[in-house]
Amino acid sequence: MIYLKTPDEVRVMRKANLIVRDTLLMVRDRIKAGVSTAEVDRWVREYIESRGAYPSCLGYEGYPASTCISIDDVVVHGIPSPKTYIEEGQIVGVDLCATIDGYHGDSARTFPIGKVSKEKLDLVQAAEDAFFEGIKGIKAGDRIGDISGAIQALVEGRGYSVVRALTGHGIGREMHEDPAVPNYGEKGRGIRLRPGMTIAVEPMINLGRYDVYTERDGWTVRTRDHSPSAHYENTVAVWDDGIEILTI
Repeated sequence: MIYLKTPDEVRVMRKANLIVRDTLLMVRDRIKAGVSTAEVDRWVREYIESRGAYPSCLGYEGYPASTCISIDDVVVHGIPSPKTYIEEGQIVGVDLCATIDGYHGDSARTFPIGKVSKEKLDLVQAAEDAFFEGIKGIKAGDRIGDISGAIQALVEGRGYSVVRALTGHGIGREMHEDPAVPNYGEKGRGIRLRPGMTIAVEPMINLGRYDVYTERDGWTVRTRDHSPSAHYENTVAVWDDGIEILTI
């Protein structure tokens, strides 16, 4: 079931999403080679809690950390560890959520660490560009497939692949709600967007093939060919006259 939010509910969601935005800006300014992923996770939890919110990932279906930190060929859901240290030349996806006053915010960025190869930098840029291409000109009455098809066209047009096993999602009182928001598909297909829908649009794209697998920990998703992957996500609200990005 898709839950449409009132303007008052979206106002509360803005609060959660601005905390998420600010948390990612804090991580961007501090993340560097030599820091463990567990340390980054500690930053995230302490910052979110300092804003009076709760890190939604912590304990979600048993997830053991406050954020997902995904390095190079990890697509999403990498579990922070004191044994995993960030290295020069890597790209590091940081995906986090916060909840306050009963509503969630969700966003992800992929950060280049130090001197990074051009092919990785181009991949990271393509993920961001795909997000903005996906929402460009979108408004109530359009279809989910209009977002999905635009993302796929940009990504594949640049020679990358779109992960098919994972999608974006609705968000609100629950971190994951209907509808699913695929990053591939046909324009003009899928459910119609309605005013008050709030969705997380999140291109996940690979330098190589789109095939992925989940490790034995039940969370960590890697590219099957171990090619680098990039992730860019924002929570958006749909209105009659367009889309509002809540996490920027």
